[in-house]
Amino acid sequence: MTIFNQFPYIVVEGPIGSGKTTLARMLSEKFSAELLTEKAEVNPFLPRFYQDAQRYALPTQLFFLFQRSRQIADMSQRDMFAKPTVADFFLEKDPLFARLNLDDEEYALYHQIYSHLQLKSPKPDLVIYLQTP
Repeated sequence: MTIFNQFPYIVVEGPIGSGKTTLARMLSEKFSAELLTEKAEVNPFLPRFYQDAQRYALPTQLFFLFQRSRQIADMSQRDMFAKPTVADFFLEKDPLFARLNLDDEEYALYHQIYSHLQLKSPKPDLVIYLQTP
């Protein structure tokens, strides 16, 4: 019996650089679970966001929103006998991160898009939150 028998969908959350992907990957490998990761390296706006956050916050955030929503939609369509899943992101945290990084007008646009997507993400059975000093 493994942790995934009781918790078939586990999310690892925490601040940037806290080791979410590392822990999610370790759990996935140890327990042969499906791994869903935020693929930051394919976001073409992220390097520019780190250079000019104010200018590139919205496209960076929208890229991640669409990427995550596709992954969650794919996961939601799998059958009940599929492998357990571990993810290094929690979709419901996305609007919070957006609120912290976008100005009021950008956030209003982001929220309109987020609401329009009508995301129906499965609720995780367990959330592991990593803290850093």
